[in-house]
Amino acid sequence: MQDITITINGQQQTVSPGMTVLQVARKLNLEIPTLCHDPFLSNQGSCRLCVVTVIDGKTNEKRLEPACVTPVQPGFIIETDSEDAIEARKTILELLLANHPNDCLRCEKAGHCALQQYAYEYGVDFPAEQDQGKKNQYASDDSNPFIERHMTKCILCGKCVTICQEEQGRHVLDYAYRGFATKVVSEGDGLLQDSPCVFCGACLQVCPTGALIDKTKKGKARSWEIEKVPTLCPYCGTGCTIELEVVQKKGVREVIAASAPSHGGGIVNGRSLCAKGRFGMGFIHHPERLTKPLIRKNGKLIETTWEEAFSTIAKKFKDLLQAEGPDAFAFLASARTTNEENYLLNKISRAVIGTNNIDHCARLCHSASVAGLAAAFGSGAMTNPIKDIEKSDTFLVLGSNTTETHPVIAQQMIQAIKKGSQAIVIDPRKTEIAQLAQEHIQIKAGTDLAFLNSLAHVIIEEKLYNNRFVEERTENFKALAAAVAPCTPQWAAEITGLRPEQIIAVARAYSRAKKAAIYYTMGITQRFTGTYNVMAIANLALLTGHIGRPGTGVNPLRGQNNVQGACDMGALPDVYPGYQAVQDEKIRRKMASLWAVEEEKLSIRPGCTVGEMIDGAAEGTIKAMFIMGENPVLADANSSHVVKALQKLDILVVADIFLTETAELAHVVLPAASFAEKEGTFTNTERRVQSLHKAIEQRGEARPDWKILTELSCRLGYPMNYESPAEILEEINLVNSAYGGITPERLHKEGSLCWPCPSSDHPGTARLHEESFSRGKGKFHGVPYLGPAEEPCQNYPYILSTGRRLFHYHGGSMTRRGALHWAYPEEHLEMHPKDGAQEGLRTGDLVTLHSRRGAVTLPVYLTEGVAPGLVFSSFHFRESRINELTNGARDPIAKIPELKHCAVRIEKEKDWSKREGRYKRILV
Repeated sequence: MQDITITINGQQQTVSPGMTVLQVARKLNLEIPTLCHDPFLSNQGSCRLCVVTVIDGKTNEKRLEPACVTPVQPGFIIETDSEDAIEARKTILELLLANHPNDCLRCEKAGHCALQQYAYEYGVDFPAEQDQGKKNQYASDDSNPFIERHMTKCILCGKCVTICQEEQGRHVLDYAYRGFATKVVSEGDGLLQDSPCVFCGACLQVCPTGALIDKTKKGKARSWEIEKVPTLCPYCGTGCTIELEVVQKKGVREVIAASAPSHGGGIVNGRSLCAKGRFGMGFIHHPERLTKPLIRKNGKLIETTWEEAFSTIAKKFKDLLQAEGPDAFAFLASARTTNEENYLLNKISRAVIGTNNIDHCARLCHSASVAGLAAAFGSGAMTNPIKDIEKSDTFLVLGSNTTETHPVIAQQMIQAIKKGSQAIVIDPRKTEIAQLAQEHIQIKAGTDLAFLNSLAHVIIEEKLYNNRFVEERTENFKALAAAVAPCTPQWAAEITGLRPEQIIAVARAYSRAKKAAIYYTMGITQRFTGTYNVMAIANLALLTGHIGRPGTGVNPLRGQNNVQGACDMGALPDVYPGYQAVQDEKIRRKMASLWAVEEEKLSIRPGCTVGEMIDGAAEGTIKAMFIMGENPVLADANSSHVVKALQKLDILVVADIFLTETAELAHVVLPAASFAEKEGTFTNTERRVQSLHKAIEQRGEARPDWKILTELSCRLGYPMNYESPAEILEEINLVNSAYGGITPERLHKEGSLCWPCPSSDHPGTARLHEESFSRGKGKFHGVPYLGPAEEPCQNYPYILSTGRRLFHYHGGSMTRRGALHWAYPEEHLEMHPKDGAQEGLRTGDLVTLHSRRGAVTLPVYLTEGVAPGLVFSSFHFRESRINELTNGARDPIAKIPELKHCAVRIEKEKDWSKREGRYKRILV
């Protein structure tokens, strides 16, 4: 369509057809007031504050029109600030104020309220008492610790309703009643806590008045006192940008809240956050934060000085190094600390001590992805950017409870579903994303490999594969075809509990789509066959050519904020930073030169994985461990074994922000700075490197981990004289070629870069394998079906699977110290009603769950969300240490334990004293 010509404020303009008057005005930097308009939401046109004078060029008719919903027409003559428009705006503001409480002096939104600002600009005041008519009076809703609702201040702009429905894909809020009584309500006009609200806080972000306020910062500061510091969310691997809201009180800076970016939105998340990212910052100033070093004396941890702590560690480490050698040491890095800090711990392990015994929690979540995808593609990382979700015609979600573990990514999946993408979820549980998808394939737990091999069988048998792609860009096709030839849908149906036609339908939908993607998490990887599962997923992408293009790819979603970065920095026992093999003599020489050590100092033997470290500690071959920001006592399988092993160490050093269950066993505990108290970089699940910004000073005597590590290294005779994380990143640029062009200067200027980014003029790589694979050609792997390491039996008839909850994270050390704990204060065991009836159980009954390794007591919750024969719980709660039950059997390739599948039995508890006052309520 041709551009059209209009006149606005006396100036002739050529504009695109379909633009609204408001869009044209904003493009020309002309201010028009709005209360209900949001550029990212559908136009409601409800407040009418944006009225402008429009003269129709054809009829010469003059009228007032709302700018936000009026499309421009040829010949329009527009006056944005005519006398009629200004008078109409004043009248609208007067009507709004007539039904609005006169409490601006004490309103939380004062200074940040659009209604207040426009009243000031247009000289409108509250009506005199004798002129006031009837006002709506509503009780406030402060039933939850996150959001307060004061509906007497609501101006019915509708932004909260619209953003909840359109951006978040939920329908928690809507209009009720009519006329003067019209009101925005949650379900049944009840309390927000009794609605399906997940407390993402998107409504807070757009509310123009004090109708909705962030309860976590209520009464702590006026809006003009708050400084907003942009930084990164410390929770899952999505990599959301947040703004920490900081105030200064008595000379001390304090974080009072977090919010989504106010200008332009985050690179990954726009203006969306989940409950953890918006309301999960209470841990920063929690009184249980570690503020001084602790040392064990006479069996008890007591406060000490940094000097004594470092001297004790250095002496013990030097003595053990001389007596036992470097492989008596083990180091656990962290997916919650920065790239720079993980790099330094890797350097201490290898260049200072001389051992490759370094690992981190990727071993428990995505080491199978690293191994499986590297074997297939040459790179073990997520292939496509998160934004590609909206470009997919079809996407599969396997073993991922995305709405709870990666809520902002799930939001983009929900948006894609609404726009017509076909979502197929393969999961033994009826998760929320499974219910939202067009197809939920409720597979029997632990049988994913049979299902995946059968999909490959159908695609090959029906010649649905991309023959050209297979011929030109892959190898080993015949081996795959032979391996999956017996894996018919009928064969897989008997193993998986599915119908053959379900398997065939999924294979056809995925292969026939123009653009199809696969997303998965720990339901795939935390298996005895985790690496095989990942290889089987890669096979599907290679068969169909659904890789290297927008809307396609194989996408493991990382669980913690810096799992990807910790791997990239060499926090793995067999590779240096950049996945350079420790056994490669050429690499060894290069690293020795870069780190200024003798070649012989760098071991060519791959080190121990975290599970092997624990075994070594139990057997006495590992004598010393340094654990940075990890909590294996809660996180690792068969955790009773972990405790016994750690107790045998000659010295255990833990650096953390709280006295975790692991730190309680340590000989020396070092207080670390939280994410809000330091600089550095994180790398999110899509390989995007972003900067962390310091908002406040460290608590007490706590120090950033990078400073702790540099001091320790100096005490051990290897000086590290870094002045800042930026200097450490400059060294990483030299060591890890994929980060070669990700310099501090570019991150400051550009905000983020995706690796590989090998040089300073490289734009970064959002999408991998577009023209070729990292290994040359993609390789098929014919992987045989193997069942779980432990199956149910007469004594242990149920399968236990574990996972995460929306309001919690990892061991709960951060989320259980703040408002989030209110939303989910205790753990329970999910069980199917049929199984519950067979065991004589009702929701709320206390049960003891037994496995071959231990027992845990917790209440039961009967739900059809799990399949019969399957029970589910999380590992966030120390009161119910679910990982005392899980199976430590490991994938022989990636050495990842089978946390998602173990055999258990259930006993009803009659002795209610076992509740110990812990279980207050069951969420139903």
